[in-house]
Amino acid sequence: MHPQLVDRVYAAIQDAICAGRLAPGERITQDGLATTLSVSRQPVLQALLLLKKQGFVRDSGRRGLAVAPLDPVFVEQLYQVRAALDATAAHSAAAHRSGDAAVRGEQLIAAGRAAAAARDVDWLIRADIDFHRFIYDLSGNPLIAETASLHWQHIRRMMGAVLRSDRPVEHIWDEHAAILAAVIIGDATQAESRARAHAEAAARMLTAELMHRHVDVVRQSA
Repeated sequence: MHPQLVDRVYAAIQDAICAGRLAPGERITQDGLATTLSVSRQPVLQALLLLKKQGFVRDSGRRGLAVAPLDPVFVEQLYQVRAALDATAAHSAAAHRSGDAAVRGEQLIAAGRAAAAARDVDWLIRADIDFHRFIYDLSGNPLIAETASLHWQHIRRMMGAVLRSDRPVEHIWDEHAAILAAVIIGDATQAESRARAHAEAAARMLTAELMHRHVDVVRQSA
């Protein structure tokens, strides 16, 4: 079996989960996915084993596997890690004071504000990830982006859940702009503080949305 085929199947299933096409709690089977993706069961099995290890799918008793739920506790834990990474990246980015920060950074902010105005969820998620990866690159530490890469797939999934609601998102780009401003002037302390506060605010917003959905589900089932 060609490793690239497993990679493609893995990416397709992960993308479907993160984009919400495979919903939290939804049952998934090797046969069903193999048919959908027009591949044999073997690469699907290999992809599912990796996705299970990474927390995107989980055992579901006799039903086999199901898409992992969006868990508020996991959100808090994930964003504790992200806050530390983002704060470190922003501090280092400001310390380096790259000449690319202003021009490229402002382009990314403009793209994010346009996506927010359009309420285009996929565009918003791409713009958000692009901004943070830009800060990671400016930090000069490639291990930050490498460490954050898997976390971002979980974050992408959670962001999609919030962005598909009616919650306002414009303030996210005000926070990004504030981080960028500190990076541009080389204020490492302020950049670190703003990046950490931004991640912590995102965690609160995501947790609140997930708890709200949980309450709605309980009410509907009562």
